[in-house]
Amino acid sequence: MERLPDRAERLGPPPLVDRFGRVHTDLRVSLTDRCNLRCTYCMPAEGLNWLPRAEVLTDDEVVRLVRIGAERLGITEVRLTGGEPLLRRGLPGLVARLSVLDPAPELSITTNGIGLARSAVALREAGLSRVNVSLDTLRPERFAEITRRDRISDVLAGLSAARDAGLNPVKINAVPVRGVNDDEIVDLTAFAAEHGYQMRFIESMPLDAQGAWDRDRMVTAAEVLDRLDERFELVPAGRQGNAPAEEWRIAGTDTLVGVIASVTRPFCGSCDRVRLTADGQLRNCLFATEESDLRSLLRRCADDATVEAAWRTSVGGKGPGHAINSPEFRRPQRPMSAIGG
Repeated sequence: MERLPDRAERLGPPPLVDRFGRVHTDLRVSLTDRCNLRCTYCMPAEGLNWLPRAEVLTDDEVVRLVRIGAERLGITEVRLTGGEPLLRRGLPGLVARLSVLDPAPELSITTNGIGLARSAVALREAGLSRVNVSLDTLRPERFAEITRRDRISDVLAGLSAARDAGLNPVKINAVPVRGVNDDEIVDLTAFAAEHGYQMRFIESMPLDAQGAWDRDRMVTAAEVLDRLDERFELVPAGRQGNAPAEEWRIAGTDTLVGVIASVTRPFCGSCDRVRLTADGQLRNCLFATEESDLRSLLRRCADDATVEAAWRTSVGGKGPGHAINSPEFRRPQRPMSAIGG
């Protein structure tokens, strides 16, 4: 006779909750700190001191941690990030292994789009659901200035390939910076609408490796919306669950425009995200100044219960918010490329 699931199995694992009652279901997994661009707002022209290969989580370690998250902690969404995650060798194979976990989390990726044209189909077939592509300008010469690489044609080809492969929705992420690309807010949105993409504008944050972030050059969410209102009729679409973006629909179209206002409209009170760096450090906040070393637990052959307990302890100690707008704010030691988006 077939065994019926008991009550604990039906209800699933206890939620991954912090001391403020926030339930965490979204895991960001950085697969590498390396990147093939050198964006001026992210890192210096010469790049950074990359992690030695031996310190980066192996595929087996990534799969085990995601499995523990899904089975024992209630993780339902996993976003693969970097650095540039498409630089990870054998990425479709890793995605395939994650997609057959039980329960299987929804899998997405954030990428700069270089290499996406040749990998989009394989990633979709492996089980990837959707993709976010970073693109701050539509002008080739400006793209080369911002990224220090002449690769915009590869990014545009990657966007098209992702859409055609069924990695939908395809979202474009742009960081508007005053005097650099803020004159393209309308153009980027019109481009997204024309090609069937969704648009996301993200306020710049103090996460660059150089420590050169300047609040006066940050284009605020309010400014973005003011400029969009000059060209489009925007219909409020709210916020999807605990997603970071507030969304609007362009009237008469299916195009969604989102604004992620981490600095001027913090959404820390509903944050459901936790981050795993490429070297296996768990961060309970993007701006965390402390990390929990899960890699060492794995390499000391800790059992799943021990890893779960360390994970719960880390999230249990999460603070109320990042405090960017207070005198107590402290920048994390790691830059964004090393933390993972």
